[in-house]
Amino acid sequence: MRTVLHQLGRYKKDTVICVLMTTLEVVMDILLPFITAIIIDRGLSAANMSVVWRYGIIMVVMAFLGLVFGAGAGKYAASASSGFAANLREAIYSNIQTFSFSNIDKFSVPGLVTRMTTDVTNVQNAFMMLIRMAVRAPLTLVFSYIMCLIISPRMSLMFLIALVFLVVVLGVIMITAMKIFNDVFHRYDDLNASVQENVSAIRVVKAFVREDFEEQKFSKASKTLYKLFVKAESLLAINNPAMMLAIYFCIMLVSWLGAHYIVAGSMTTGELTSLFSYVLSLMMSLMMLSMIVVMISISLASIRRIAEVLRETPDLADPENPVMEVKDGSIDFDHVQFAYKHGSGKNTLSDIDLHIHSGETIGVIGGTGSGKSSLVNLICRLYDVDEGAVRVGGVDVRKYDMEVLRNQVSVVLQKNTLFSGSILDNLRWGNPQATEEECMEACKSACADEFIDRMPDGYHTHIERGGANVSGGQKQRLCIARALLKKPKVLILDDSTSAVDTATDAKIREAFQKKIPGTTKIIIAQRVSSVENADRILVLDNGRINGFDTHENLLKTNAIYSEIYESQVQGGGDFDQPA
Repeated sequence: MRTVLHQLGRYKKDTVICVLMTTLEVVMDILLPFITAIIIDRGLSAANMSVVWRYGIIMVVMAFLGLVFGAGAGKYAASASSGFAANLREAIYSNIQTFSFSNIDKFSVPGLVTRMTTDVTNVQNAFMMLIRMAVRAPLTLVFSYIMCLIISPRMSLMFLIALVFLVVVLGVIMITAMKIFNDVFHRYDDLNASVQENVSAIRVVKAFVREDFEEQKFSKASKTLYKLFVKAESLLAINNPAMMLAIYFCIMLVSWLGAHYIVAGSMTTGELTSLFSYVLSLMMSLMMLSMIVVMISISLASIRRIAEVLRETPDLADPENPVMEVKDGSIDFDHVQFAYKHGSGKNTLSDIDLHIHSGETIGVIGGTGSGKSSLVNLICRLYDVDEGAVRVGGVDVRKYDMEVLRNQVSVVLQKNTLFSGSILDNLRWGNPQATEEECMEACKSACADEFIDRMPDGYHTHIERGGANVSGGQKQRLCIARALLKKPKVLILDDSTSAVDTATDAKIREAFQKKIPGTTKIIIAQRVSSVENADRILVLDNGRINGFDTHENLLKTNAIYSEIYESQVQGGGDFDQPA
């Protein structure tokens, strides 16, 4: 709770003003029945119109002040709750930006989306209710009971019976409902995951005619959520009958006992009238408290989920005195062991001992799951090793400032991502200060200029979210150009030319040799033609180094490489090359 409330920030002032105005509004409301009793007993009963006019004017003034204070409280409550929600979303988003890949793996993407939307909205609504109703209801309850004690101490004792009854009922409801709502929000994550997966892969769904299957999967998740909500709401529905039972119990007792006291002369008509008003105010405040209990039951589950993200600390952090310069593009793996789940004993990479000179072109080849992507992820410190060390420019990557390291180690990942905006906007992710001429030069090196020149607006052509309006090969070439704009000391292509033809692939590699000869280039590929001209080729097998040599030597000495080469050549070569 403290972690979440810490995000209130500058809206604390609005919260305090809202509480103050709500208090003044309650004071005005509580005094009105008391003034009414005076008008009845001293004015109407005694036929004294001067008292009626005098106290009538006071009532009008107090009612107007109550209206002003209520409107002000509503305004500041809206400002404080909306600002609180905005701060929460910003804090969650900001913390997510610091997460390493392992932190993001811990929280699913749909789960993070639910936390920033549904959970924050729940907390916003609960906070607005708390600073208004949670202030108004207890104050009304206390002040109403004090006035009841002043009017009739004996009759006021019966209200305690109703109060104890409601506290017990609401306590049971709240404890049980909180357990259900915890489960509800986990199911929200599943529902969001189903929607996100379906929408992002809609082309695959339609290509395989799996609409019915996806609809059934979503329907199942939706029905599970429906059943949990019915269960929770059915439990919360007990709140209203319990409240009405307490209210009618108090009204019946006040009516019966009040009639006896008036006949006996120990209570006036005005006092009984005001007592009825205070009883109703007291019961209504209890009803508001019950609504607060319901909202808190829902929001506490959301608060815990939000706090989990806010309290999550990045697995990777900069050292106290980080190295701020990468000397060159040399890369050394010193007997590296790595597992995605630390301490699990299931290593993704085992005993990797590898030394790459600055400016070398290194090909990496191996079967699916052999650890190729895991290897290059360690170079730019997207993950940390379990044992051993990875050095870039002769320095352990854990000693660098991460921003400095990643600016000098440019990675084009397997999953190429483009963002909505122009082609130039996307290219300048690599270098925000890049001129249009520099962007064009990078695109020439990546062979992206060929298709950009054919587009209606050239480099100002709008790219849809995710690059939906360009092909896979075009997307890959734009991502390579974006990486080149960083002018890195190490360039990593993680199977990033798989969607381009071999002729274009060859042009890109030739451009690399001419334009960035001093940059260390690591090319992960599935086809031998993409790596055979590399200075050396690394063959990975089941997370271990199986071979590391030139193309010619590996053909003679390495069985895995020879098998891959023979299967591709005998199979007719690549799709656009003769065998």
